[in-house]
Amino acid sequence: MREKPRPLKRLYSIKESAIYLGRTPWAIREMVWAGKIPCVRDGRRVLLDVNDMDKWIEKSKTTYPF
Repeated sequence: MREKPRPLKRLYSIKESAIYLGRTPWAIREMVWAGKIPCVRDGRRVLLDVNDMDKWIEKSKTTYPF
């Protein structure tokens, strides 16, 4: 099995996370506030770990029986 390519960086700002996840910055903030995705706080800055975003994507996937 082929190894997944590493992202260029590990921590993303709210704005960058919104682009990565295809959401708005406010939607990302609400996800953080609701505890749906963990964050890293550096003073006033809120950063999201790309690994946590990938886990959220995998956890949020659903399949529908046809």
